[in-house]
Amino acid sequence: MALDFTLTEEQQMLEEMVYKWGIDWLEPQMEELYEKDEFPPDLFRELGQLGVNGIVFEEKYGGTALGYVETVLVYENIARVSNALSMTVGASQTLCFDNFRRNAREEHRMEVLPRACSGEYIGCLGITEPNAGSDAMSMATRAVKKGDRYIINGSKIFITNAQVADIMLFYAKTEPEKGAHGMSAFWFYPKTTRGFTAEKIKKWGMRTSPTGLITFEDMEIPAENLVGEYNMGVAVLTSGLCTERITLCGCSLGSQRSCLELSLKYAKERVQFGKPISSFQLIQGKLADMYCDYKASKWMAYSAASYCDSLSDKRGGKGTDLDRVSAAALLYCGEKGTKIALDAVQIHGGYGYCTEYAVSRHYLDQKLWDIGAGTSEVRRIVISRELLRDEFKSGI
Repeated sequence: MALDFTLTEEQQMLEEMVYKWGIDWLEPQMEELYEKDEFPPDLFRELGQLGVNGIVFEEKYGGTALGYVETVLVYENIARVSNALSMTVGASQTLCFDNFRRNAREEHRMEVLPRACSGEYIGCLGITEPNAGSDAMSMATRAVKKGDRYIINGSKIFITNAQVADIMLFYAKTEPEKGAHGMSAFWFYPKTTRGFTAEKIKKWGMRTSPTGLITFEDMEIPAENLVGEYNMGVAVLTSGLCTERITLCGCSLGSQRSCLELSLKYAKERVQFGKPISSFQLIQGKLADMYCDYKASKWMAYSAASYCDSLSDKRGGKGTDLDRVSAAALLYCGEKGTKIALDAVQIHGGYGYCTEYAVSRHYLDQKLWDIGAGTSEVRRIVISRELLRDEFKSGI
């Protein structure tokens, strides 16, 4: 990608293909799906036919071996129609399966990832707990080894795809007395494992994207379903946070773009006092601010994705420049996305408050990006920590 964000011919084709699919297949369903808070069950198989599931996965797993720039591009163009379902895709393909690809055993990767790419499998990631949000290291879910099995007890909350997932990657304390050094990562099949339940959480935004409260009650999984090394779950967890934050920027970007496009169209068509409202300077000012904020957000997101693609070690984490740029990208996209959506509703007036207008969905969805994948406050802590470390010298 050039510095001016000129897309390659292949990237342009990818953008056009995903957006056309979104308009043709997804858009006609969205008003009803959002009203009923229903998930389209064929979503991932549709994306599998497009070839955009597992876009960074190696070809041996059924992926296309592209980069995180292309991943952001896919998520952005899904989110132009549905921010919520773009998040659902990101939670499955990046948060769950990409982390699985990096850390699971090869025989498990060969078992799971081809089905993730085809859309047969949907994934979810379990970190957050009722009393452990941004402070993930204080999680209380326990995994106790008994013979060739682990017995899991505990709960997870705000888990995207919880009710529909075929594969779950999650974290639990294996030796709680060791703190952060006593946590491990695991995976299993939720739909066929006893002792697992997922209860739907009702939300005022991100409707159509399933969100659940998960309970593990004496749930047994094979010991071989340990992901990574025993008591090294923190390394697995932190290795995925940066790519998670970068790629989820695409969800916010797609909504930002649609809010701007819909507002431009409405402002030209809506007539008040005998002329289009686009002729009023206050409306023009909002449109100009929306454009600038979207373009700046796009620079933050795609520059972070491009930087990540340039690295041989994409794990990020404390003490890395990738941790800083990924947190900064989602911080900026999240906050500007909320502002852009609010301005879009204001421009639409009373119609923007009606559910049949897409800007209302975008507004309700955008607020999550101030909260999800680490709150704005936590992102600022990460950024300032990396700026203030002694060895930090460049990259501002």
